[in-house]
Amino acid sequence: MRRRGATALLLAAVLAPALAGCGIRATEVPTYFGPAPSRMPCAVTASSPSPSDDSEVPVRVYLLCAGQLTLVERTVRLPEGTDGSVRRTLVAQGLLDELTRHPSPGEQQNGYRTKVPSGTGVKRPRSGDPADAFRLTDPPQRLPAGALAQIVCTFAESAATQGSGEVTLGGPDGPLTRYECPQPLRNHPITTPVPSATPATAG
Repeated sequence: MRRRGATALLLAAVLAPALAGCGIRATEVPTYFGPAPSRMPCAVTASSPSPSDDSEVPVRVYLLCAGQLTLVERTVRLPEGTDGSVRRTLVAQGLLDELTRHPSPGEQQNGYRTKVPSGTGVKRPRSGDPADAFRLTDPPQRLPAGALAQIVCTFAESAATQGSGEVTLGGPDGPLTRYECPQPLRNHPITTPVPSATPATAG
């Protein structure tokens, strides 16, 4: 028994420096480091469609992915010859159409989704409204959590608002509100209130 104990001590003394030299710390119990890391959602971005003709305009919209707002590329069809406020409204409606559309199977597989309700529409400003305002078919405050963030951030960075970083929205009637899209909102669109300030010229 003494001989076996001496042998064990000798082996321990020999192996300890070797393990330390390899950067491995000796341990007396099995160590579990968790499962192998899986592929993170949003790792594969949505496909980038190419316009099929001159009437299609490339745009970008914000979808939800991994709890954040993530840009994906789309195209919006515009009739030739449209300009001014009509063009702005058509671009805005095209953006809404893309926001309400279900992501493709590949996008869904990578975690993309949308909260904007199907059928959400937009109209030009009414008499007395600011020229850059949009009126949604549903009051913004009644949209699901995350949906208003998608719309505000998509509109604020689009040709519909000339990329101003802000957008003025309202429901079919009532007051208008100017919304912004800061980084905290893009990071946490479900839990972060959309920053706003009511314009003095709201109709």
